[in-house]
Amino acid sequence: MKNVVEVLGNNQGHWVGDGFPVRSLFSYHRHAQEVSPFLLLDYAGPRNFEPNDAAPRGVGSHPHRGFETVTIVYDGEVSHADSAGGGGTIGRGEVQWMTAGAGVVHEEFHSRGFSKAGGPFRMVQLWVNLPAKDKLSSPAYQAITAQSIPEVAFAGGSARVIAGSFRGTQGPARTFTPVNLWDMTLEADADVTLDLPSGHTVLVAVLSGHVTIAGEGLGDAQVARLSLDGASVALHADGEAKVLVLTGEPIDEPVVGHGPFVMNSEAEIHQAIDDFNAGRFGAIAA
Repeated sequence: MKNVVEVLGNNQGHWVGDGFPVRSLFSYHRHAQEVSPFLLLDYAGPRNFEPNDAAPRGVGSHPHRGFETVTIVYDGEVSHADSAGGGGTIGRGEVQWMTAGAGVVHEEFHSRGFSKAGGPFRMVQLWVNLPAKDKLSSPAYQAITAQSIPEVAFAGGSARVIAGSFRGTQGPARTFTPVNLWDMTLEADADVTLDLPSGHTVLVAVLSGHVTIAGEGLGDAQVARLSLDGASVALHADGEAKVLVLTGEPIDEPVVGHGPFVMNSEAEIHQAIDDFNAGRFGAIAA
C-alpha cells in the first residue's frame, strides 16, 4: 500500500484577473521533481458572484509555451479563446484541455450568460508538463463535454474518467505522456481502495469534505502526495467528499519556468520571451 509522503495546500488566495479567486495547492516552483509530470494546481472558489451587466470578469490575452492547461468547471461557466483558433464555453462538469506547445495566446472569462445571471463559481486548473521532444508541438485544444466523460460507479461512490483509465474504462482526453485524471465523488463513510499505476507520481486533492488517505486526515483544498512505492491506497470519506486523483509517469528532465513559460533551460525561456514579443505566438481573432 502507498503512504502519504507530504500534505500540500495553501490557505492564501490571490486573484487571476478579476474573475478567478484562486489558491495554488501545489507548484513546480517548490516541488518540481516531486510532482512531475504535473506543474501546478489552482483551485478557484468556491465563490458566489453577483450579477454583472458590464464586461465579463476574467483574465485577458496572455501567452503560454511548453505545457498544457486543464480546466475543470464544477460551478459556473468559463469561455476560452486562443490564437490557434481554439475556444468555446464550458459549464458544470466540463473540461478545457489546451496544449500550449510551441506557443499560444489565450484568454479566459466568465461566460456572458453566467456574468449576467451570477451565482456560485468553482473550478480547478491543472498545468501538465510536456517532455522536451513535445514542448514545441503545434498548439491544440480539446473541448471535453460532460456527456463524453464516462462515469464508473463503485461501492461508496463514483469516478468520472477524464484522462487515462479507471477500472478498465478509458477517458476521452489525449495526453502526451501516461496520465490519469479521475474526478471522484465519495459517499459519507465510504471505504475505497484505489489501484494505482506502479512508478507514477500520485496526488490526491480533496476539493470538499474530509477524507482519510492512508491514515492521514485531509480537509478542503489539501493535497496528499503519495509514495512512489506501492500499488494501491485506502481512502475513507468522513462525510460526502469531492476528490480529484492525479497520477502520471514522471518526466525526468530539468524544469525551468518563468511566468507563463515552462521549458528545460534558461536559454529556451529567453527564446520564448523573444518569440512572444516578436508576435510569433499569433493573436486572438477579433
